[in-house]
Amino acid sequence: MRRYSIHVTTAADGTATTFTPRLSGELHSIHYEKGDFPNGVDFAITAEKTGENLWTEADVNTATARYPRAPTHGADGAPALFAADGTAVRARPALGNDRVKIAITQGGNVKSGTFHILVA
Repeated sequence: MRRYSIHVTTAADGTATTFTPRLSGELHSIHYEKGDFPNGVDFAITAEKTGENLWTEADVNTATARYPRAPTHGADGAPALFAADGTAVRARPALGNDRVKIAITQGGNVKSGTFHILVA
């Protein structure tokens, strides 16, 4: 497991965009350390190259963690489902020599927080 800690500081308008270094592996989790961001901060975290959504959430008020999972598919492109109840089969998103993009809005005037990206 590798940890990438990214400290994010907003501009006066409450926005920021920053990136991890290039990384490869399965995304295990994203941990948000609040810092002095105000309540109600919004963020969108995506894979830079593919644009795949890894975690988007609005009005976040406290430190928290998310464990993103993506739906899987069969070779025919049909969603893979658990037979018993039709629930989607999910797997960790994979990143291949890609950067994780963290975009902040409603983050307050020159406020900051930290994101810890764990990759297996």
